[in-house]
Parts: sequence; structure tokens; C-alpha cells
Amino acid sequence: MEVLTAAYTDIGIKKATNQDSLCVKIAETSVGKVVLAVICDGMGGLAKGEVASASVIHRFSEWFEQEFPGQLANFNLGDIQYHWTRMIKAQNQRIAEYGRKERVQLGTTWTALLLIGTQHLLIGHVGDSRVYRIDNRLEVLTEDQTVVGREVRRGTLTPEQAKKDPRRNVLLQCIGASKLVEPQFLTGKPVSGEVYMLCSDGFRHMISEDEIYRAFSPALLVNETVMEQKAKEMVDLNKQRQETDNITVVLVKLV
Repeated sequence: MEVLTAAYTDIGIKKATNQDSLCVKIAETSVGKVVLAVICDGMGGLAKGEVASASVIHRFSEWFEQEFPGQLANFNLGDIQYHWTRMIKAQNQRIAEYGRKERVQLGTTWTALLLIGTQHLLIGHVGDSRVYRIDNRLEVLTEDQTVVGREVRRGTLTPEQAKKDPRRNVLLQCIGASKLVEPQFLTGKPVSGEVYMLCSDGFRHMISEDEIYRAFSPALLVNETVMEQKAKEMVDLNKQRQETDNITVVLVKLV
């Protein structure tokens, strides 16, 4: 399996700091190429949101480099999911303690994609950043853990109403700001030709799913240069449409 990746993040047109954080890690292993992509969207008073998001990114980068090789030798996807849950719960406690010490409330979303050769796919998720799968159509794989997302799933709001609802950014859980955090996990099998897109919520409010699909259709993303160019174009389009949040997108294509 070959993998093409691209990532782009922008402070946006209004905020003083970029509180989004990301990492993309690729390694050659005995089971083929492994890829870890993570996006965290931080939030908090006194510009501390980037502290929360960077803390989680650093922990997952450290895990990939130091702990994952040993776990891969005795591979069990359930064990990795268990380790990720423990890491998230520890980060929740650590960030909350930092907030109490600094007398600020801060937190972060967390959305991670792990590809292990052509055999395994694992997605971990807290908050309202997203993972999309793009092949012959565009599909949202994660659930928005927001008040509005919950009401859409219950059928009390339509997706169209949700886009304009003032509660659309109210999270049901957030690492560092929730007493308890329970990550959502999804597993599957990656398929050659697919594109996976991770994004913070600032990337998707001002553009349509059709525009995302047309920009990131697998047939168009022939190399990493094109992927980076398309990612920047879509971020710029969000800014032209007056998106006020930080904007981050990561693309992973299986070849």
C-alpha cells in the first residue's frame, strides 16, 4: 500500500491564535505502511486552547514513535483502542488540572485515524472534528458530539436547521473540560483508491459536501502537490466566505 498525505491549517480571519493542532505520521513496518493522522481543535479562555490541543497531539505522536511498535509486534486492534482510551482519559485529567492551576477553562476535540497496511482502520473521536471517506461518494464517518448533532440524530432538527442553530458549537464532551470522556471508536478495512479527510469544524461550515467531494475526488488527487494545493484552495474559499474559526484539514489517500 502506498500512501499520499497533505495537511493545511490556517488561523482564519478573526482569531488571534490558531488553537487547532495536527500531526501526520507514516512508518514502514513488517505489516506494511502504517499511518497516523490526528486533528485537535482547542478551545479556552486567555488563548489556552492551543495548549490543550498541542498536549493531546504530543501524546499521540509520542505513542506512535515509542509504544506502537511494541503493540504492533503483538497486534490486537482492541488493545490499541484500550490504550487510546486510557491516553484520552489521562489527557482529560491532565488538561483539567492545568486549567484549575491557571484558573482558565480549556479543552480540545480529538479525532484520529490509524491505517495499518491494507488490513485495519481505526478511528477515535471526541467532539465535533470529523473524518470523511471519499470514494465514489462522500461519507461522514464520525458523529458530531454536539447538542445540535444529538438533536439531528433524534430527528428533532433537520440537517438544514442544524447549520443555523446557535447551539451548533456546544459540545457534549470535550477533553479537559468534561468530567468524564468516552471516546467513540470505529473500525474497518481500508481500500485502495479511497481518500480520508480529517477536518476541524471551521473547515466545513461555509462549504458544501458537494464542494468538498469535487475538490477531493480520488481521481483528482494524483500526487501530494495537488493534494496540498486543493487543501489550500478550500481553506481560502472558507476564508472568502467569512469563516471566523481556525481552519484545518488533513488528507490521506491510499494508492
